This record gives sequence, C-alpha cells and structure tokens, in this order.
Amino acid sequence: MGRREPAVAGTFYPRDARELAAAVDDYMATARVALGASQRPPKAIIAPHAGYVYSGPIAGSAWAGLRPQADTIRRVVLLGPAHRVAVRGLAASSADVFATPLGDVPVDRAAVQELLDLPQVFTNDDAHDQEHSLEVQLPFLQRVLSDSTLVPLAVGDASTEEVAEVLDRLWDRAATLLVVSPDLSHYYDYETACQLDRETTHAIEQLAPESLASWSACGRIPIRGLLRAAAAHGLSAKTLDLRNSGDTAGDRDRVVGYGAYALT
Repeated sequence: MGRREPAVAGTFYPRDARELAAAVDDYMATARVALGASQRPPKAIIAPHAGYVYSGPIAGSAWAGLRPQADTIRRVVLLGPAHRVAVRGLAASSADVFATPLGDVPVDRAAVQELLDLPQVFTNDDAHDQEHSLEVQLPFLQRVLSDSTLVPLAVGDASTEEVAEVLDRLWDRAATLLVVSPDLSHYYDYETACQLDRETTHAIEQLAPESLASWSACGRIPIRGLLRAAAAHGLSAKTLDLRNSGDTAGDRDRVVGYGAYALT
C-alpha cells in the first residue's frame, strides 16, 4: 500500500496528535463567520495553507461550516498549488493513503483513475512528497469529515478550462466536496496587502476568474478553475474570513494574505 508520509508535521502544524487535534478544534470553535443553519451547505470551500500559527484561524472559518455535513460528504477533491516541483497540468498521486499525525486519509483510487484519462492529469509523486498546500488541509478534514476519502491534486501550469474540466468530471456526485487551498498576496506591506486581497475577494465573490491578477494568490490557477466551474453550475460565493499574517502572528512590514470562502 503506497503511503504519502507527512512532510511538514512539526513545522507548519503540531507533530503531536493530541496537540494537533486541539489546535484544529480551537480554530474552528473560534471561527469569525459561520454559515447560518438556513444556508445551503457548501459544494466547495477555499481555505489557506500557511503554517497554522499564521493561517490556522482563517482555515478554521472555512472548515467549521462543514460540520453539519459530516454524515453526507464522502469524498474531498483537494487542489493546491505545486510549490516545489514544476508541473504542467494537474499531478495526481499513486499513494493509497495520505498520512498525518491524526492517522491516514484513504485516497479514492477509482476517482483518481477516472481523471487520468484527461490529458492534463497525470501521476507525479514527486510533486506531492514535500508539498504543504494539500497536507495542511488534512487535519481539518480529519476532524470534520473523518469518513471521507481524498482526491489529491497538485496544480501547476494549467488553464482555467483544464482545471474546470477536472472539477466537472467529479462535480455531480452529491457526496463530493471541492476544496481549493491558496494563500493570497505575498510580502506586501499591511495596507497594500489589505487592498490587494479585497480586490481578489471581490473577484471570487463575483465568480470572475479573469479578474484574478498574477499577484492575487499563489493558488490562483485552481481558484480560477473553481470559479469557472462554479459559475457554470449556478453557485454563489460567500467570504467567511479575510485577514493576513499581520493580523495573526507576524509583523506588518511584509505580510501574506489569507482568505476563507464558501461556494454554495
């Protein structure tokens, strides 16, 4: 059985399982904005992927609203940018499980196989071995959707249409949740970052992938694909949280932006 071992436990998030579970639960318990009981459950969320001390509270805002769906979501299609390995298209993994200190998340091998006949999807384990953008979402998934399987995709140089096609392939499964894992603007001063991230948030709320600039997010490519697919399927986007490292655990001279969004 192929097992993708955790690469950033002890750096991006706690290595100790009890400490990790407590941190994730606290981030969700203190979420700034929660979806109301009358709102339709999300088909997709966008959540940040930095170290938990910086982005954990914002990620908690995205995941907290999924708790009422814990008994209905059975598969999570997770897309994040490939930071360490150059990728053309979307890289799948050959692993059967992705591990964290909280245990193993099984990969939906049948769903991965279903995607591999698309020309933009291929298997590349190197793209996953050290990639944090997917891994940091997994403890949240495990605390909220413990019975779900995973379709992990590291996204490199791909068009909006190529990403949307991948999402469309699995979209109509009622028990499937789509998760995109970006951080927003990088290393601007606090006031500039706030303005840029508001512009990015407006583009997300308007489901306007063409309005996401090159500086908008390190995960702008999967966001663009999600927005294109969301518009085609009649979804709307709601901002749950928008902050940056200057608000959480860093100085305000060079900040990284974080946003949490739900698409319903």
